[in-house]
Amino acid sequence: MAKEDWNMARMIEIGISEQDRKEIAEGLASLLADSFTLYLKTHNFHWNVTGPMFQTLHVQFQEQYTELWNALDVIAERIRALGFAAPGSFGRFAQLSSIPEEDGVPRATAMIEQLVLGQEAVTRTARRVFEVASKANDQPTADLLTQRMEIHEKNAWMLRSLLEE
Repeated sequence: MAKEDWNMARMIEIGISEQDRKEIAEGLASLLADSFTLYLKTHNFHWNVTGPMFQTLHVQFQEQYTELWNALDVIAERIRALGFAAPGSFGRFAQLSSIPEEDGVPRATAMIEQLVLGQEAVTRTARRVFEVASKANDQPTADLLTQRMEIHEKNAWMLRSLLEE
């Protein structure tokens, strides 16, 4: 195959315009950054939680950070399937994420509150990208986003339940 033919063969023709793929990939990059930031925060809290709810929170945080860790690859691979590079550095994630970092070790209740806000932030990001994916008729991305929203909404509910008196 000649070089020109190879370059033409490499063009992505999946029924989604390049501009739409770019916009979706950019949204997914924000979702990846939010998810990574929430993963890191949840793992940090898993390591550092103390108090009377220690066992419950230690286990719940582990379940949530493990699920987030596995989701990172799915999100990044969808960006790649759309033809774009996935972000992969702390600096880039910090630029793209809507979730603030936590440098300290807050009390258990404050950890839960921060994680509720983080779960809700990821849900909002996914919902924003879902609109773009739906308009572009990108069912694989829409499916991924629907699954992410369901998981994060459920996690937020479970965490909020721990704050009830």
